[in-house]
Amino acid sequence: MPPIQVELFSAPNCRRCGKAKILLEAVVSLWPESEICWRVVDVVEELDHAVQIGVLATPAIAVDGQLVFTAIPAEERLRDVLRQHVEQARTIPE
Repeated sequence: MPPIQVELFSAPNCRRCGKAKILLEAVVSLWPESEICWRVVDVVEELDHAVQIGVLATPAIAVDGQLVFTAIPAEERLRDVLRQHVEQARTIPE
């Protein structure tokens, strides 16, 4: 099973983006790296990718290429969404 891909879209000097990164790090740490792979996407450096996903403001979080959150989510909501994606990935035959 390939890991689900989580992307945090961030902008330089964005305080909310820093808070989102801390939250995402904490929640992702609940799973092994084999189940969730994540990265921070600087929207200035990867503007085309951000536009393709549909990011209009930062912070934003995409899971497996789909924009899921357009603001900092509640920790419980983020955990639930990631859990759903991990469980779906586990049921897909390789």
